Amino acid sequence: MQFAGRASGSYNGDAAINLSGRYTAMSATLHSLLATLPDTIDRAAAPNVPVTAVTADSRQVQPGTIFVAIQGGTTDGHRFIADALARGAAAVVGTADLTAEAAGWPAPYIRVADARLALATLAAALHGFPSRALRIIGVTGTDGKTTTTNLIYHILRTAGLQAGMISTIGAKIGDDDLDTGLHVTTPDAPDVQRYLAQMRDAGCEIAVLETTSHGLHQGRVAAVDFDVAVVTNVTHEHLDYHGSWDAYLDAKAILFRSLAGSTGKLRPDGSSQPKTTVLNADDASYQRLTSVAADWQLSYSIEAATADLHASRIDYGADHTTFVAATPDGPAEVSLPLAGPFNVCNCLAAIGAGLAVGLPLEQVVAAVATMPGVDGRMERIDCGQDFTAIVDFAHTPVSLQRALEAVRPMTAGRVIAVFGSAGLRDVQKRYLMAEISVRLADLSVLTAEDPRTESLDMILAQMAEGARRAGGVEERDFVRIPDRVEAIQAAMNLARPGDVVIVCGKGHEQSMCFGAVEHPWRDQPVVRWAVARRLGLSSAPAPFVLPTSTWPGLGT
Repeated sequence: MQFAGRASGSYNGDAAINLSGRYTAMSATLHSLLATLPDTIDRAAAPNVPVTAVTADSRQVQPGTIFVAIQGGTTDGHRFIADALARGAAAVVGTADLTAEAAGWPAPYIRVADARLALATLAAALHGFPSRALRIIGVTGTDGKTTTTNLIYHILRTAGLQAGMISTIGAKIGDDDLDTGLHVTTPDAPDVQRYLAQMRDAGCEIAVLETTSHGLHQGRVAAVDFDVAVVTNVTHEHLDYHGSWDAYLDAKAILFRSLAGSTGKLRPDGSSQPKTTVLNADDASYQRLTSVAADWQLSYSIEAATADLHASRIDYGADHTTFVAATPDGPAEVSLPLAGPFNVCNCLAAIGAGLAVGLPLEQVVAAVATMPGVDGRMERIDCGQDFTAIVDFAHTPVSLQRALEAVRPMTAGRVIAVFGSAGLRDVQKRYLMAEISVRLADLSVLTAEDPRTESLDMILAQMAEGARRAGGVEERDFVRIPDRVEAIQAAMNLARPGDVVIVCGKGHEQSMCFGAVEHPWRDQPVVRWAVARRLGLSSAPAPFVLPTSTWPGLGT
């Protein structure tokens, strides 16, 4: 198959291309970095001094740092310009008209139309635009994007490519983990560019990035030159931030629209890397995203046999799935060591990404068969108990439905679901998740999940109302146990031989937010602790203590 060719891009600032074709930052000066800024409105005369960092956090400013003042939802970065100047900022970039005030500043002020775009561009330029030296696969969606990102990364590595990855779980260069401290979102633009530069400098040729709607909308990957854009699905989530499903989808679509303006690159064999979209034909996002131009569009589906990648003869096991995949390169028998229909979709998306970067189908399928589990995604906790305990990240109506549908075939007994709904997030999903669980699980245990500054009692009351709407009866079909430790312990104690207990909502996360404080938390050790107590193997106290009993709205 032939694709439209694109010339390989280059960086025209203070950088050099070495013999391997990789970009190496030689020096970064204020003049060279400011020259990369798009949509500059006013620019004061600036000395050509060395620049060592770019940040939107005035507390991180040191001499040689460019400070970018960003006006966010709750904080206006322009308020911290004085602090940045006092710390020795080499320049200040912002959107406010501060020409008169800036006349007396010790550093120049540059006014731009879009501060977030400026931050991303400056950070990329500081590191020599590292994404131009890597082929970049972006993965977005509401559910399944972390599993899909990890699956693509595993395929790339197993195929022998030097690959990097940034996901909401962490970042990797080859087998090495980077200390990211990420918490369920795309990192800020300076961090994204720093990780990509580390990948480039370590000899990586390709990288896969999980991109959230917040990260896309806030320009955190605005200066990343993507080559392949993958979507899992776009469902009911983050409407508190985006306002509507259409706006939410439009944020996701930023990834796909960015392909048109990204630098053209070459595959190792010298052929052009086509700008490719991998789209879910079974999802509501499909029609909108097919309108985004690309060199190559790949569709995948379980339902539509006309899709470019289609799964048939699917056999769902308790902890694995087999199916036949029809692909542009012919059919293939796939053995996936992950359970559930949603993981078939994730797998098809990952196969599409592998084909998009030129990997042979047989290599892709062989890699899929050796895929390890993903932290907090349908993760089994086995302490020798006579029932199944699972931890999963399902935290949206659709992902909870898919998780419960996936575990139902695992048991002839009951399904017990433990989950909550986050504070300061879309209120409607509280009702929806409880309705879904009452329909699909035998017992729903409603509990805390990042209440933040909201009343946990109110959140649980709204969930209980949703459960009642679906015909649930409290104390028979669902219970409210605010303390997540007690909720998990109760679920494990109620389990009978052969039952499945699935604890949803936190997955890989390592903290839970009460107020503005992130308290240490992991579902996995709490599940192990609860099972050990159930089996009489331990009398140790719970591994974590949450402030649930004193949280506002509980009446205690």
